[in-house]
Amino acid sequence: MNEKRLHKVLQKMSENGLGQMIISDPMTIFYLTGKFIDPGERMLVLLLKVNNRPMLFVNEMFAVKDDFGADVVSYGDSEDPIAILSPHVDNEVLLGVDKVWPARFLIRLMHQVKVKDFVDISPIVDSIRARKDEEERELMRVASRINDQAMEKIIAKLPNRYSEKKMAQILLETYQELGAEGFSFEPIIAYGANGADPHHETDATSILNEGDSIIIDIGCRKDFYCSDMTRTVFYKKADELQRKVYNIVLEANMKAIETVKPGVRFCDIDATARNHISKFGFGQYFTHRTGHSIGLDVHETGDVSSANTEPVDEGMIFSIEPGIYFPGKFGVRIEDLVLVTSDGCEVLNHYPKDLQIIG
Repeated sequence: MNEKRLHKVLQKMSENGLGQMIISDPMTIFYLTGKFIDPGERMLVLLLKVNNRPMLFVNEMFAVKDDFGADVVSYGDSEDPIAILSPHVDNEVLLGVDKVWPARFLIRLMHQVKVKDFVDISPIVDSIRARKDEEERELMRVASRINDQAMEKIIAKLPNRYSEKKMAQILLETYQELGAEGFSFEPIIAYGANGADPHHETDATSILNEGDSIIIDIGCRKDFYCSDMTRTVFYKKADELQRKVYNIVLEANMKAIETVKPGVRFCDIDATARNHISKFGFGQYFTHRTGHSIGLDVHETGDVSSANTEPVDEGMIFSIEPGIYFPGKFGVRIEDLVLVTSDGCEVLNHYPKDLQIIG
């Protein structure tokens, strides 16, 4: 059990007048305990109470040591886990439940206990996870360094004119060679007109043609922490419009990064990138938010968008990834991860961003 992180959660519970909560998200349980369990369809619950020792309810097929830092309650496949959990829930008080607990468990518990009310406690946990401690910051740096190396290796393979799908397979092998566990998300490797779809699904039929832009949006998972980075390069040549668009996106990326510091609102960072692109008449082609928070999950709470008026804080890590996309033609996106420091930010990605023509 990570006592410092647990203390922060318990303190937030007290501040919000909440005496008990159910955490079911495997990544949050890992964040607090150092133990990762993927329960599949089985119930996994960490029950926290302000004045009691934590309790972990877990199927007996998942071995948990006695020195886990919580009281472990195991159940078998022939037993009813809700019937085992419910006697440990205090009635007539609030019960916090996180946003990912399946309805098949929550609804049944609602019929078996008489709590004052059920409350979504994800904002409490998310706000704590958003501010990375020093151990997490270093893990994110390591994951990003691996991603830098992988980007260099994958770009070097592009002149072979493999399909997008083949390049993704090479990327997975590259991550494994570099010591990562695998993808943090399905990579986006998009040739030419495919790059006009911000979330293009890498396919097995597309191959490179002269003049194609190539969007490479990739990330790995290392020691549970995620990396994410996008670079756009061109095959053999780039025409005048492609060069212009590339430089505008690069400037938007850099200007947004320059605004990052504690106290600046997420929406203001988004506006910096968006206004720069709009100034050149391409605002309608920037079709997504400027970024997302990242850590144990590749997308965490706290997006860089016009809708998020919250200020950024030291320890937060999120992406800056403006883009311009012309349907049926090409797209350009440039993405870096930034770590908010006491007076600015640290860019975690170091692979070059100068316009690059390969092949």
